[in-house]
Amino acid sequence: MTLFRLLPRLLPVLICLAMLAPLPAAAQSVLAQLLPDQAASDLVPGAEGFGPIRDDLAVAPVLKGGETVAWAFVTSDFVGTTGYSGKPIHTLIAVDPDAKIAGVRLVKHSEPIVLIGIPEAKVRALVEGYKGLDLVAEAQSGGTTHDVDIISGATVTVMVIDDSVIRSGLKVARALGLGGLAPEAAAAGPRFEIDPAATAPADWATMEGDGTLRRLVLDVGQVNGAFAANPDTRAAERALTEPPETTFIDMQVALVSVPGIGRAILGEAADGNLRGWLGDGDQAIAVFGQGLYSFKGSGYVRGGIFDRIVLIQDDVSVRFRDRDHRRLNGIAAEGAPAFTETDLFRIPAGTGFDPTKPFRLQLLVQRNVGPIEKVFTTFDLAYDLPRQYLRPIAAPAPVAAPAAAAPVAAEESQAQAELWKRIWLDSRARIAVLGVMLLVLTGVFFFQHYAVRNERRFYIFRMIYLAATLVVLGWMFNAQLSVVNIMALTGALVTGFSWQAFLLDPLTFILWFAVAAALLFWGRGAYCGWLCPFGALQELTNQVARKLRIPQWTLPWGLHERLWPLKYMIFLGLFGVSLMSVEQAEHLAEVEPFKTAIILKFVRAWPFVAYAVALLVAGLFVERFYCRYLCPLGAALAIPARIRMFDWLKRYHECGNPCQICAHECPVQAIHPTGEINPNECVNCLHCQVLYHSPKVCPVVIKKVKRRDKLAASAVPDLGRPPAGHPNAARVTEPTI
Repeated sequence: MTLFRLLPRLLPVLICLAMLAPLPAAAQSVLAQLLPDQAASDLVPGAEGFGPIRDDLAVAPVLKGGETVAWAFVTSDFVGTTGYSGKPIHTLIAVDPDAKIAGVRLVKHSEPIVLIGIPEAKVRALVEGYKGLDLVAEAQSGGTTHDVDIISGATVTVMVIDDSVIRSGLKVARALGLGGLAPEAAAAGPRFEIDPAATAPADWATMEGDGTLRRLVLDVGQVNGAFAANPDTRAAERALTEPPETTFIDMQVALVSVPGIGRAILGEAADGNLRGWLGDGDQAIAVFGQGLYSFKGSGYVRGGIFDRIVLIQDDVSVRFRDRDHRRLNGIAAEGAPAFTETDLFRIPAGTGFDPTKPFRLQLLVQRNVGPIEKVFTTFDLAYDLPRQYLRPIAAPAPVAAPAAAAPVAAEESQAQAELWKRIWLDSRARIAVLGVMLLVLTGVFFFQHYAVRNERRFYIFRMIYLAATLVVLGWMFNAQLSVVNIMALTGALVTGFSWQAFLLDPLTFILWFAVAAALLFWGRGAYCGWLCPFGALQELTNQVARKLRIPQWTLPWGLHERLWPLKYMIFLGLFGVSLMSVEQAEHLAEVEPFKTAIILKFVRAWPFVAYAVALLVAGLFVERFYCRYLCPLGAALAIPARIRMFDWLKRYHECGNPCQICAHECPVQAIHPTGEINPNECVNCLHCQVLYHSPKVCPVVIKKVKRRDKLAASAVPDLGRPPAGHPNAARVTEPTI
């Protein structure tokens, strides 16, 4: 029995062994593990050393001249966000007494794109760019005062680093009271809660006067002045032409989840509907507006997000989605103005919003400065719930901090969910493009009988699709699957599976789900033959080689069949190594040229480029040389593909005996001399189906066409001269001239 026939039986055994492997024991804080190998002067210039780690918090003083100049900590002790590898990215940070980052270093990570792709120096430079960041400003703005410098090919890693640095820095600064950011549990003064018995005035003017309603009024002159100060001079050049005193926007806000305010503004019936809409812990604001500018805009769509307003409270930032929005049909309060927009926005309980504390609604004003370019400025509407709607509550007894500031599960889950949701929202255009490509490919497979009828048109379509796969999915979107993904999944199953890590890369996530479905229907060829950017690069370069008349080599069948198992051996080797060390397996996975050719676009050290180019050169003579014999990802997909439920590729009884045309013309020699198609090697290019229907190439079709033509000819009567002896023969006369 050949090796690749044994693989489906061996792989479950290996996975079971991986699941039975002992899990690592609980360890001390990450800071305690990493700090002995760190030099204080590398983190904070001039520092002489670290003091002992505190018992109540995983932080250590950074000492200079015997005094504490900063506090050092590791991000993974305070936040649980994991990187693309499914493991935390350990970043050492020092925060000074003013809550500014005095030093930051990337200490340890398992990100495959950094290990064997993006130069680590580039990522370290990005991390060190957080030095000097003011955490007080971040707390006040909801973490929006800084810009994130995305590194091409490492978007997920950068987003995770940014999230970890900001959230952990704010947690430590609050816990230590740095920069005036006192811990919430130890905040001075009495604590309050909403008083459900409090009532609000019945008329609009009184509510404006006592702070129940807060207002932001901007005129055209103010807005033009704000854009005139913008560094982009085009903003001032496109000033509004209305008179300066014209109302640009008159916006008012009320916290209608407070029972008294809700009844006064909405009325009893609408307030009852609001209570039914809100869940436990949810809050809601009503926003009213009139003037030239809409606080909602017209660009949001169902399922989308309102991008002109954001609610900010300390380090909490809430953007409203369509599902958290309802239109308000009327205002019950007496003397209410005639607003053109009246809307309700729900603030979900999991956001961390506290209705008893001040917050602000930030309005984003945009101005077009080009066909697709815009510049922005912001204005704040501050809101502080009047004391009449609050009642004091007893302060809770102080609770000792844990020995290590381990992340609270619910808080971390919410924060990580917000991170991957933000990444998905930012990737909407890419997701749409991938969705269209998957839809088109599914249509081709389901209706392949019609798709392959015209050989030339199908060839053009396939070349265009492969070019889109290479340029769009590969070079633009970096959506190249890898055997590293499979090893990361295996590692996650062993150490504790979480969807969060895999949702951080939406295109990869969608592609893997599409591949899983395709394996049941068509086998591995749906991905390998159509959606793999490096596979597309090989085929396109081979087509160019054919146009240039570069000779094509066909390996003898015996040698070709014996080279097939190489890729399975490579995959099993990588899989076995990953059970002992994922990091080592990720290094060995460099057998894949994907990162060099696709992610990094050949901008890399010359040995990696030489290897990728060598594989492409081999593919000029032997089409898809790498796919056939070396690709561990193809091998990994071929194993579960054996369970596919359908056989879509049609064959004649004559295929293989005696006809060998399809076997000779198969681009990857996936057809046995006996006529069977090997599903483990087939890339579903559908060339055999083109031949299956060809009246010029396939002997079976040619024979059928000749038989049909012969039958048609024999069934058509001769309308010329009747034969001699026919009764009508005498009636036919020669035409006269």
